[in-house]
Amino acid sequence: MRASAPAKINLGLVVGPLRADGKHELLTVYQRVGLADRIDVDAAAGLSVEGFPGDTLVRGALEQLAAAAGVEPAWRVRIEKRIPVAAGLGGGSSDAATALRLANTTLDAAELHAVAVRVGADVPFFLRDGPQLGSGDGTELEALDLPQDYWVVLLVPQDARKESTAAVYAAFDERNGADGWEERRDAFREVVANVSRPRDFAQLPPNDLARSPHTAALRELGAFHSDVSGAGPTVFGLFHHRADAERARKRLRRLGATWLTAPAWYG
Repeated sequence: MRASAPAKINLGLVVGPLRADGKHELLTVYQRVGLADRIDVDAAAGLSVEGFPGDTLVRGALEQLAAAAGVEPAWRVRIEKRIPVAAGLGGGSSDAATALRLANTTLDAAELHAVAVRVGADVPFFLRDGPQLGSGDGTELEALDLPQDYWVVLLVPQDARKESTAAVYAAFDERNGADGWEERRDAFREVVANVSRPRDFAQLPPNDLARSPHTAALRELGAFHSDVSGAGPTVFGLFHHRADAERARKRLRRLGATWLTAPAWYG
């Protein structure tokens, strides 16, 4: 069994106060893109994960799946990494969700969703098709009907220092980033509800968790919307035309690793 495990970008992200469970309230638009890892899952005598020594999510996801299904974790998984690690693109979460889909033979959609929630906040999104509005801690999902006819340039800056997600949220709390949460949340929902063409994404507010000077560079190169994905450091720019996106990508290569991709509907 083999499938692609696509990356995601957060087209917008607003963050609120700390919840009783220690997580933050948030509202985000998840969008898959074509950059993807490859996952192979085969039946085996035990559980093994090969190809990416840094994995923890796939192994943990399959252990959770086995426990929920009442079976022994008996799969051999091979991960072919193409998504940059710890870049805000959800590569590990996508790998875990893809492994869950391939290995699952007994749980229904709701049960599999519950397993994914226990693995990580981004994992449930990758079990769904199409763009999704994530709320709560990001695991409560609503399907969105959003335009998909644009191109995406991804930049992982070579000078970026990746902070842990916990550190990024701690900095958010220290600067009282949750102030005005209800108003910002409601305004975000209104913008998302009124998106009818790609250019409307430009109305989304900037990412609450992370900023980058490279977003301005992407706009100067023709992007109609640019922001940081998740907790960073990846910066994305959206373009109407492939030729413009390709030119921008070539200009940005001196700043770090770049990719030209497009929205993807499913894994």
